[in-house]
Amino acid sequence: LDKILLGTMLGKEQMGIYAACYKLGVFMSLYIMAFRLGAEPFFFNQSHKENAKEIYARILTWFTIIGALFMLVVVVYMNLFATILLGKPEYYEALSIVPIILLANLILGIYNNLSIWYKLTDNTSFGMYISVIGAILTILINILFIPKIGYIASAWVTLIAYGVMTLISYYFGEKYYKVPYNLSKVISYLSVSTGLSFVSYYFFKENYFISTIMIIAFILMVLFNEKKELKTIFKL
Repeated sequence: LDKILLGTMLGKEQMGIYAACYKLGVFMSLYIMAFRLGAEPFFFNQSHKENAKEIYARILTWFTIIGALFMLVVVVYMNLFATILLGKPEYYEALSIVPIILLANLILGIYNNLSIWYKLTDNTSFGMYISVIGAILTILINILFIPKIGYIASAWVTLIAYGVMTLISYYFGEKYYKVPYNLSKVISYLSVSTGLSFVSYYFFKENYFISTIMIIAFILMVLFNEKKELKTIFKL
């Protein structure tokens, strides 16, 4: 919908620039798609087990860790990816939307994780209501802010809509099917990755030495925090 509105309100040129840079979010989209294909059948297969909720919580933590790392890597090497995928330098003016779109898609992936509660409890109508709320936000904010700030509004509304949908799903999930998610870890990994992405993009753009150190620092943080979990996974 954002691309249709941009084409109508700003013209096809601006819509094309936005759509081209949106392609750099394909890495996160592919990650989420692959996860969904494997995770949903797994969630249902595990639902009868006593520790099913603990398993769901661990999956969300690791989904966030890997997604946060993906986001950081794409932002750090954004210009290299842009050269390969975009081609035309005139598209580069909209690269500022890429970190927002990556974070938005990662939040959408978290929403997909959280949505297991209404699928397992046969409350799938909640999925429709939550999606309608996201659609209304998308339409209203795009119409109000595209004329004022252009295509950056469409990027932000994507993040806002997915963020609101995630919060609503978590709220009702706590009521109908409470899972002991480790929110402190999920939020901390998201925050650190987002912060490092911001610093890399605005202060060390194309300084791949410093930015690569940021990626290594994030990985080391994960290894330190999750060393017990990793030993269990790999039976070290």
